Amino acid sequence: MQRPNPFEYQEYYAEYINQLPYTNGIMALKETGTRLKNTLLNFPKTKGTYKYEIGKWSVNDLLLHLIDCEIVFVYRAMRIARGDKTEMPGFNQDDYVQEAKADYKNLDELIDLFDKTRQLTLGIFSSFNYTDEEKTGNANGGTVSLRALCYIIAGHTQHHTNILNERYL
Repeated sequence: MQRPNPFEYQEYYAEYINQLPYTNGIMALKETGTRLKNTLLNFPKTKGTYKYEIGKWSVNDLLLHLIDCEIVFVYRAMRIARGDKTEMPGFNQDDYVQEAKADYKNLDELIDLFDKTRQLTLGIFSSFNYTDEEKTGNANGGTVSLRALCYIIAGHTQHHTNILNERYL
């Protein structure tokens, strides 16, 4: 998966994509997944419900948010790869976090779920033909390419790993 061009995604996602130094999307997924997992494995397991500030997400919330978003983005990628031109709606991340009730879950279990989700993501993106990566679809009111979704997932993970390191540890 080559790096996407700016016209292959909504401007909002540039924040995630531009912080990645990788020119290979599969490598970006592997590296950002490993980096997040290593950060979380160093986090005290009893601190999954820790919030660095009132009104902010807990560590558990943040991790389940990453899992939820990754699943949504992979689903979008699969539809694009299969030529589905149906517009895909957006979703409200804050509603998802509230409904997930992540603080009732165990941090180790969430780390394991993230790892399994990332392995599925890697398997799916690796299965796409190189001619598929420029395919586009319409998601959340804008155009997005298959390869942009790969980079968005990796960049989103990197973004939240940075937040964990800067604000939670």
